Amino acid sequence: MDGPFGFLVIDKPQCFTSHDCVNRIRKVFRIKRVGHGGTLDPAVTGVLPIALGQATRLLPYLPSDKKYTGVIQLGKRTTTDDLEGEIISSEDWPRIEQSSLEKHLEQFRGPIQQCPPQVSSVHISGERAYQKARRGEQFDLPARAVTIHEIRILNWNQNTGEIEINVHCSTGTYIRALARDLGNSLGCGGCLRKLRRTQAL
Repeated sequence: MDGPFGFLVIDKPQCFTSHDCVNRIRKVFRIKRVGHGGTLDPAVTGVLPIALGQATRLLPYLPSDKKYTGVIQLGKRTTTDDLEGEIISSEDWPRIEQSSLEKHLEQFRGPIQQCPPQVSSVHISGERAYQKARRGEQFDLPARAVTIHEIRILNWNQNTGEIEINVHCSTGTYIRALARDLGNSLGCGGCLRKLRRTQAL
């Protein structure tokens, strides 16, 4: 078989898109046929599988579950559901024990219906949602079925409103949406402060 063939697993740096990484690897290996297994937002770091050459045909068959570690920021609503976007509102978060946070998170465990963020890669009539959002268009994204196998609180900081979590979920799950929905459940709003993908199963 001519040319490179196989998979690379890279640690995607912040501020790079998944497509940026693909373009760089094309230049390094001097081949056009390169693909990635699972888009990561520019602000997100971590595991990104890269297929080279004929291995790109195998991308649809990669296991779909993902694992993340991240920080949810309570008290802020933004246009992108993370701190990269414009802040829509800010308010105080409630005084709450970690055990009560666990109860609020219970509604998001298992099979759920989740509405993707407005700024996302979801297709709408052949166009990415983020393209429409950046033009200022108003639209609704339908909820879709995802599964969150595990959400584990690593740390809760009452003073800063930050919740550090581990998440094991199916493909298509947006941790930004989880942060938004948890904030709405608590009545104070929420967004994603930081995220790192630790495993693409």
